[in-house]
Amino acid sequence: MELLSHTMDLLFDPTGIIEGERFEFFINFTVDEDDELYEANGLELRVLIGKKDENIRLITYHIRSIAKDTQIDIALDEDEEAEILAYCSAKITEQ
Repeated sequence: MELLSHTMDLLFDPTGIIEGERFEFFINFTVDEDDELYEANGLELRVLIGKKDENIRLITYHIRSIAKDTQIDIALDEDEEAEILAYCSAKITEQ
């Protein structure tokens, strides 16, 4: 998995129900041609990250085919999820 680019937004909770902060990432990425997720035009991840104090966690993610504009119902393995969390954590810390 190669993470190419991203956008990041801080989500606003007008109700105050959610403790901490929530971030939404859109990450463009590619995978090797032999991977079951492979698509020539690449893929996009929509990731929700929670941050409370110094604890940052992956809440959820969805994978989207860029070419077909459809969601792909497949889960990433634990190593890939850890890679996504590390990437997002680094971007949150940089801000």
